[in-house]
Amino acid sequence: MCGAVRGKAGSPGRIAGLLAVVATLACITGSSTVPATAGRLPGIKQAAAQSVDSKPQSQARGAPAATEAAPIQPRGRVYLFRGALGPIFSTGMDRLAEKIVRAGLPAETYEFTLCGLVTTKAIEKYRQDPAPIILIGHSMGGRCALQFSVKLQEEGIPVSLVVTIDPAHLSPEVPANVERYINIFLSKNVLGGGDIKAVAGFPGHYASYDMDKRDEILHINIDKVDVVHQQIVAKIMQLTATPAKVEGDPQPLRYVVPPKVDIELWDSGMAVTARPGDTLQTLAAQYHLPLWSLTQVNPMPDNMPLVPGQQVVLPRHLEPLKAVAEPNTSRR
Repeated sequence: MCGAVRGKAGSPGRIAGLLAVVATLACITGSSTVPATAGRLPGIKQAAAQSVDSKPQSQARGAPAATEAAPIQPRGRVYLFRGALGPIFSTGMDRLAEKIVRAGLPAETYEFTLCGLVTTKAIEKYRQDPAPIILIGHSMGGRCALQFSVKLQEEGIPVSLVVTIDPAHLSPEVPANVERYINIFLSKNVLGGGDIKAVAGFPGHYASYDMDKRDEILHINIDKVDVVHQQIVAKIMQLTATPAKVEGDPQPLRYVVPPKVDIELWDSGMAVTARPGDTLQTLAAQYHLPLWSLTQVNPMPDNMPLVPGQQVVLPRHLEPLKAVAEPNTSRR
């Protein structure tokens, strides 16, 4: 019983006093077993000091308290949609959903035939808790993701990110409520092949990647490319820390990805102003970009001197501003 814990009356010496303090601490904490660290003198001294002054010792000496900003926790709901015969041909959506869940966000995979029902439920959830919405779809599921976005626009709800993977040809344009859009497709494929455009005046970030030159990528495996999965998951986890509006108007990107190069999913383009001596080659080296990513968007000889003041579009990632500020401010 804690009320009965005390040293024996008249017990001499420091040992009896120490045992009484340890026993008292054990009773106060409500533990029948005293942790190993509780019996160490530094721990006991610290407890005694804090009983005199509730402030930490550093504050008691007048030192400023060390404060660390809590990391921004990602928020959002991810909806993924399979294509026709999804349990057979769109299993990549299930794998991607598993990776997103492991990263820390809720993600559910649906058949594209349930598009309308899932959209209605998503609107109800958003009204109760307006967490960012991320939509991903393969084949007919990509068409669903765009239809979903259009319906959300009618309800005045923004969409943080839409990724379509070889969507069907008869898919809507990207509506203006989408903040970031990425299309990965096979332009000559009859099962997908949707070269999706954005509506006129689209204010968001747009990037289109035609994989037709990549012989290893087919409609039935384009949804399963691991390097694409990794980049999509990374973008989703960055959304909370990355503002949709960044410096400069976003420039749309449209690429035919060459064979045997790394697949890199930039978010949009940015315009930079050429200085004397600049060429596409020097800009590619300075910004650590593959030269082909500049020559496709800026069709001109890569070694031709640029006119000072000329605007050149470079691809960029929408990472947290702290991460991208250094390479740009060193030059611009």
